[in-house]
Amino acid sequence: MASPAHSPRPLDGLTVVSLEHAIAAPFCTRQLADLGARVIKIERPGSGDFARAYDTRARGLSSHFVWTNRSKESLALDLKKDGADSILQQLLEKADVLVQNLAPGAAARMGLSFEQLHARFPRLIVCDISGYGEGGPYEQKKAYDLLIQSEGGFLSVTGGPGADELAKAGCSIADIAAGMYAYTGVLSALLLRDKTGEGSRIDVSMLESLVEWMGYPLYYAYDDARPPARAGAAHATIYPYGPFPVGDGGTVMLGLQNEREWALFCEKVLRQPGLLVDERFSTNTRRSENREALRAIIVEAFSCLATGEVVARLDEAPIANARVNDMHGVWTHPQLEARGRWTEVQSAAGSIRALLPPGANAAFQPRMGAIPSVGQHTESILQELGYQPSDIDKLRQGGTL
Repeated sequence: MASPAHSPRPLDGLTVVSLEHAIAAPFCTRQLADLGARVIKIERPGSGDFARAYDTRARGLSSHFVWTNRSKESLALDLKKDGADSILQQLLEKADVLVQNLAPGAAARMGLSFEQLHARFPRLIVCDISGYGEGGPYEQKKAYDLLIQSEGGFLSVTGGPGADELAKAGCSIADIAAGMYAYTGVLSALLLRDKTGEGSRIDVSMLESLVEWMGYPLYYAYDDARPPARAGAAHATIYPYGPFPVGDGGTVMLGLQNEREWALFCEKVLRQPGLLVDERFSTNTRRSENREALRAIIVEAFSCLATGEVVARLDEAPIANARVNDMHGVWTHPQLEARGRWTEVQSAAGSIRALLPPGANAAFQPRMGAIPSVGQHTESILQELGYQPSDIDKLRQGGTL
């Protein structure tokens, strides 16, 4: 049996063409590239994907772009210029999947709707990603991650209790949700094609993707019931569950789930068994109702301890807990280090550390290829399609490349 380093990957031999920008579509196609698919990313000549300019935090490169674009080939192509459509059609003739998150209706105007493409390329899978999906009154509405977090109800349950304490997620959660549903949608469409011999269309809405993840608060508020209250980093209905300060300036996250754990917490962590007979804290409901009083007791008990001492007591109990890491703490997290979850990927700025994809499969190693520069693979891709150097020069002079 071949070693994982030399074993085939699940999507080896498949080609994905992507008209992508920002996060949702690039996040989807990066997952496909991780599994071995060849991903040809079509970018604007010169500037490329506008996510390249979000910041310069990763050794001069954009943090968002580094995260979502490794292992891809960049083809610089102005789709509005002469000769571009011919190149795109030749690519699609050999492709298995087209992923796009252009503005609503833009792909159809370019002749790239599923219906238009299916007649020519019946095995091609088309994945369309948009803010609100096809049809409906919001179809043409502009959609960015924060706006979808707002429309999807995420902001209503996130942040502090005050009217001015709304908080968005610290990462692009709506884009990530849509990207992951696009990724799994493409995988399922590939399986379906094995059964039917034909490609299919996937219509991914950022709104629907995030609302699916809002299932708990939605059902909590079922039949016009009161929605869960915003509780910051605490839990709206379980207590003590959330962050508590420690004497050395650190913060420990507690996660008590039941009465057995409450008893252990009182006896082994707080070392105040008398709390077990305090009627204010006799059930989770009562603890939640009297959370201010209980918080004061916990904070006082932790005030003379260091973070490591509190964590040791919690682990010994055992009570679920976590340190509140910042990004530097995550880069050096001992569990990720011990499991060998970091590797290096190449880029124009040199080697950059990268997390191996979650869900490690012992049968193969994921692709961890370089992050491309704008148009880095334009000539090699066109030569593969049969274009001669003189043809490429003419296209470049005409602004197509």
